[in-house]
Amino acid sequence: MRAVRIHQYGTADELHCDAMPVPEPGPGEVLVRQHFAGVNFADVYMRNGLYHGEHTYGTQVPFTLGLEGTGVIEAVGKDISHLEPGMRVGYCLARGGYADFIVVPADRVIRLPDWCADDTAAALMLQGATSHYLTHSLFRLEPGHACLIHAGAGGVGQLLIQIAKARGAFVIATVGSQAKAELARSLGADQVILYRQQDVLDQVQQITDGAGVDVVYDSVGKDTIHISLRCLKVRGTCALFGASSGPVEAITPMELAEAGSVFLTRPHLAHYRRNAEEAQWRADDLFDLLHDGRLTVAIDSRFPLEAAAEAHRRLESRASSGKILLAI
Repeated sequence: MRAVRIHQYGTADELHCDAMPVPEPGPGEVLVRQHFAGVNFADVYMRNGLYHGEHTYGTQVPFTLGLEGTGVIEAVGKDISHLEPGMRVGYCLARGGYADFIVVPADRVIRLPDWCADDTAAALMLQGATSHYLTHSLFRLEPGHACLIHAGAGGVGQLLIQIAKARGAFVIATVGSQAKAELARSLGADQVILYRQQDVLDQVQQITDGAGVDVVYDSVGKDTIHISLRCLKVRGTCALFGASSGPVEAITPMELAEAGSVFLTRPHLAHYRRNAEEAQWRADDLFDLLHDGRLTVAIDSRFPLEAAAEAHRRLESRASSGKILLAI
C-alpha cells in the first residue's frame, strides 16, 4: 500500500509517499480501507517536531502521518462483536491516516450514518470532535454567554461559530479578510473583527460594553494569546487549543490575575474523547446538527495522497477556508 511518511522532522518537503505492507489488525483493532484522510495542524506539529517527546502525540521518526479519516472496514481482529467488514466508519486519534489502509483501535471508530457522505464525515472527525468538546465540555456554552472565536473562517472556526450559535451564545469571530468576514457572518457570527485592520481588544471591549467575553477559543497561539486573556470577563476562560502562528512559550501567573483572575487551559482532544461511548456521543451530536441543517461542513480542497505536501502548504499558508482532505 501507499503511505505518506516522514523520516526526519522538518518542512512539508519531508513528506514522502512510500510503499508499505498492508497491516493486520490485532485483538481489539479493525483494518480500514480508506476513502478520505483529514489534514490538520496537529499533523503539521507532528511533522515539524513540535510534539516530539510529548506523551499524548509524540512520535519517533520514521512514521506515517494522519490522525483521522473515513472508509470501510476490511477486516476485524479478535474480541470485536459490534463492528464487521463492509461497515462504513470514521475515526480520529489513530496514527497513520495518510495511507491506503490503517489499523484503528475499535474504541476510536465511529459508525457513520447512511445519509452522510464520506468526505463530509471525514471533515467532522477531528475538527468536529474538537468543536464539540470545546463548546459542550471544556466550557459549556449556554444562552447569555459571549464567546470570541479566533480564525473564524478556518475549519474548526466555522464549526465553532455554528455550534456556539446552536447553543444560544453570542459569537464574535476574528478573520483576516473581508471575504472571510462575510463567510463568518453567513455562518451566524454576531460580530466579526478584521484582525489585520482593527484592534481586537478594543473591538471586543466596544462590542461587550467593556465587560469582555465569557470564553475565548484560541487556535492561533503566539500572536493572539495575550490579547485573548485581556478580552475575557472577570473569571473568564481561555481555551488555547492550537498554535497556527507558533507555540506559546510562557504565560506568567500574574498575567492571569491582572486580566481578571482568568483561567487558561491548554487541552488535548484525547482527554475529552477517552472511550468509545464518549467518541460516539460527540459524533452523534454533530450528525444530528448536520442532519437538521443547523450545521454545514465546508471542504476547502481535496488533494491526492501523493500530494500531501501540497496539502500541508495550503494549510500552513492560512489561506484555506474549511477542511483540507486527502482523497484516497
